[in-house]
Amino acid sequence: MNLISNDKIKISKRRAIDIIKVMPNIKYDYPVRIYYEDTDAGGIVYHTNYLKFCERARTEWLRELNANQSFFLEQNIGLVVRRVEMDNTASAKLDDLLIVTSWISEFKRASLVFTQQISDENNKLICSVVVRIACVNLQLSKPCAIPEKILGALKRVS
Repeated sequence: MNLISNDKIKISKRRAIDIIKVMPNIKYDYPVRIYYEDTDAGGIVYHTNYLKFCERARTEWLRELNANQSFFLEQNIGLVVRRVEMDNTASAKLDDLLIVTSWISEFKRASLVFTQQISDENNKLICSVVVRIACVNLQLSKPCAIPEKILGALKRVS
């Protein structure tokens, strides 16, 4: 299903606010199997790998909306991490199957805040991550508005 077309999508500021209000209700689950390469010498997942898992989940969610990274690069736009908060509450180990659950908890003109939780198969919380993503014009290296095409895609899944 193509959620983003090449046609310019017009969306009013009021409709964008309506979309933002329902975003916490839209969640995306991304499974991650823990491999040997993900663990440290103690056999547990190295803490920075949780950030990688979260990045993959956000990227795959956008891909499902037909808004992959090449879509942004073609428009000279980057979605860059501005801030990360991470709280590790338990450890994952080799061969564990984790689920990264992601949702947009804040939506502004030029930024998004993703809240992500990593849980094991028993729904035990392993890690919580809050990531502020800024939309940046790559040529100017300055913040810019999130493209209307993305707002339109979010409208279609809400």
